[in-house]
Amino acid sequence: MTQIRTLVGTEYDRIYAWDAINPAMVRQWCEVMGIDNPLYTDEQYALTTEFEGIVAPPSMLQTWCLAGFNDVCAPGSSEENPYGVLKLLEAQGYPAVVAVNSELDFKRYLKMGEKLCYTTKLESISEEKTTGLGVGYFVTFIMTYFSTHNDGEEELVGTLLFRVFKFKPAARAESTPEVKQDPKPAAKVYKRPKPGISDDNRFFWDGCNQHELRIQHCTCCDKLQHPPAPICMHCQSFELDHKVVSGKGSIFSFVVMHYPEVPPFEHPNPIALVELEEGVRLTAGLIGIEPEDVVIGQKVKVEFTTYDGDLTLPMFKPVSG
Repeated sequence: MTQIRTLVGTEYDRIYAWDAINPAMVRQWCEVMGIDNPLYTDEQYALTTEFEGIVAPPSMLQTWCLAGFNDVCAPGSSEENPYGVLKLLEAQGYPAVVAVNSELDFKRYLKMGEKLCYTTKLESISEEKTTGLGVGYFVTFIMTYFSTHNDGEEELVGTLLFRVFKFKPAARAESTPEVKQDPKPAAKVYKRPKPGISDDNRFFWDGCNQHELRIQHCTCCDKLQHPPAPICMHCQSFELDHKVVSGKGSIFSFVVMHYPEVPPFEHPNPIALVELEEGVRLTAGLIGIEPEDVVIGQKVKVEFTTYDGDLTLPMFKPVSG
């Protein structure tokens, strides 16, 4: 491993994008990902925004500089292989690989016509680690993306941290004799996970059991805050109690969870950031509405729902009219 570790810190030269950022690729990517933000596809709408035209979704960053068919890179790209270290690890007896995590950092939106390139740095190789998959090394790369200008200058537009685990697969346990199963085993019952309750938030969950939406209140500055905390986020006072609020509000933002499908939650699972009439926001599930019908600004009201006989949660449903 000594020779392999000498590669840590190596920076590999530029890989260039085949194509400039263009509306066709943006449209196709949005179609595949199920994104309908008009800022990315509607030129007339985008002209009315601060960007004065459509922009690319930030999470497309890695897409623009991918190699073509058969891993052919665009002209001018470096022929160095930054992932050669993985082949070296294979030669040391670590043949398997699994992606661990990927972290994208975006500096700004990218506009049509820009052309990108990126450099790669072998950031680190961990000490040998033992995991459930086997024994091996975590290898971390950092790709830095630039927008190239006609004058030869390059502007930093984002970074990508990518980590993989190169390992020797753990030996499988010897198979045990097959045990004859009940032809109709009882279905496993999944319950919703219960919240962590502490002295700081106990009042909130006690309120749910009483079908009251209780929000933490500072007696010094008379402001509300959520989620509950040991001190006031506004004036740092410890003099805190709670107020029962109306439970009425509107959807400030939302997501629809498709994967992973975790029982007993239904999927797709709409989750909203609700802005209450009293000015604070809280995250809660939505009920009584199809995921595709959720819109920002929609009026909602709390409805306390009990699951598994002992867990009462504040859910929100649309207000008719």
